Amino acid sequence: MPRKYTKIKELEPEVFRMKSEGKTNREIAEHFGVTREQIRELVKRHNRNERNIKQGNPPKTKGRPRKRPMTAEEEKDRRIAQLEMEVELLRDFIHLTGRK
Repeated sequence: MPRKYTKIKELEPEVFRMKSEGKTNREIAEHFGVTREQIRELVKRHNRNERNIKQGNPPKTKGRPRKRPMTAEEEKDRRIAQLEMEVELLRDFIHLTGRK
């Protein structure tokens, strides 16, 4: 069965408003055109995150944490490198499309 990609996280405020009105997961899923399991998992993830926050555990962030904070100079250098990379990508795109 192919996976259905839906930006379910964007529906979260509306889903919980409907839950507070007493709607079932099935009714909410039919309203948005997604599966009941997607709604169930969204609610389960939300409740788990809320429970962790109440216990004093902040939500997990992606990636490995830095050992030390970046200095202002390092942040500036990182941003310059990022902008140089974007300029190079845009130049390549313009060249490939035949524009000047």
